[in-house]
Amino acid sequence: MYCSGVSETAQAAAAAAGHGCTDDPQADVAAGLVQLTTLVQAIYARVSERNDLTPVQARLLCVLLDGPRGMAELAHCFGVEKAALTGLMDRAERRGLARRSPVPGDRRALQVTLTDVGHRTATAFHAELGAELGRLVSPLAAQDREHFGTTVAEIIARCRTCLPDR
Repeated sequence: MYCSGVSETAQAAAAAAGHGCTDDPQADVAAGLVQLTTLVQAIYARVSERNDLTPVQARLLCVLLDGPRGMAELAHCFGVEKAALTGLMDRAERRGLARRSPVPGDRRALQVTLTDVGHRTATAFHAELGAELGRLVSPLAAQDREHFGTTVAEIIARCRTCLPDR
């Protein structure tokens, strides 16, 4: 099991998820996915904290690395109402990480962009997270890492096409 800085609580949760020792391959895959999710979430939280961000703030900044987004689009992306996103944006603006501005031609709409500080923070977070997550698969042979990446991409693509909009 990957133990590089993963908290004892996260390790215990991941181990508990695998206690359903069974001969059912589906259950074994499910347990493995739960364990992997626990590890990834622990790493994400730890890297967020080291960058003085909450996990939700880190996610917001990473989404905005791709460019400005409308408040409605961000609310949909986060699966929350615009009112809930407003609080997150208020905190991000107070910290100088992001700013809201009017959308030209639509007086009611606002778009969100990263500030220079927000862009530097998001870039640093993204690089550090990539390095940490890369350590999870670094012990695998190159062919196995490539296969893992391809399989993950296929699962994500399939789920994006079959999940209903919120």
